[in-house]
Amino acid sequence: MSPFIEILIIAMMLNYLLSFFWKTRSRDLIFGLLAFLLILGASSWFKLPILHQILILVSNVAVIGIIVIFQPELRAALSKLSLKGKNVKEFSAFDRFLDHLATSVYRMAEKRIGALIVLEHEDLLDEFATKGVPLGAQFTSELLESIFATTTPLHDGAVIIREQTILAAAVILPLAEEETQLTRSMGTRHRAALGLSLQSDALIIVVSEETGKVSIAREGVMTRGVKIDRFKGVVRSLFTPHPEKEIKSRFNMRKWLKE
Repeated sequence: MSPFIEILIIAMMLNYLLSFFWKTRSRDLIFGLLAFLLILGASSWFKLPILHQILILVSNVAVIGIIVIFQPELRAALSKLSLKGKNVKEFSAFDRFLDHLATSVYRMAEKRIGALIVLEHEDLLDEFATKGVPLGAQFTSELLESIFATTTPLHDGAVIIREQTILAAAVILPLAEEETQLTRSMGTRHRAALGLSLQSDALIIVVSEETGKVSIAREGVMTRGVKIDRFKGVVRSLFTPHPEKEIKSRFNMRKWLKE
């Protein structure tokens, strides 16, 4: 009975991992891992001790490397294991928003359409939003791309997104002046992204119309040439709803009501 239970649990775990990574570029890693396990099993079956020992040593290092490299993806996979329907629903809504955001950003990058997108975190950006054109519209990829179309009057400036709402467009951000990361190849959008990242905890996304590359700025650090998988991982790790924070805030509210 015990072997049957073990096989069932292993099958469920493999099915979950394969279904989660199948539609991402990480599925190549899964195929490589399965091939590695087959070779490891063959080395044990055909009694090849030297090869078996080498594969064991490699696997110890590989496990640590996989955990470090794919931390955002693993965190997302574990988040989906939550049995609380509300948390799963919130995560799914955010995941759809992130997919649409990433699609829009990299579609604009492919077309060399310049864009400056601010994802508000804990620091409110009302003082900057009021200087732009207020929208208060639900985020859609079509709306975001239409704002940055060069034929529209709103394309020159930044868009501020609060949760899943486009708060304002054509927002003027403070420019970084004496910053070590500034280079001659950086335009006004990159300077504005660094400038705001030094004054808030927001995540600022820059699409360069000259190079078509996507950059991310946060806490005074500019990361350039970010690929779409890493882009999703960074945004997801920073903005995915945390059940612990929700429980804590709910507890504080009850305490406040009692007082």
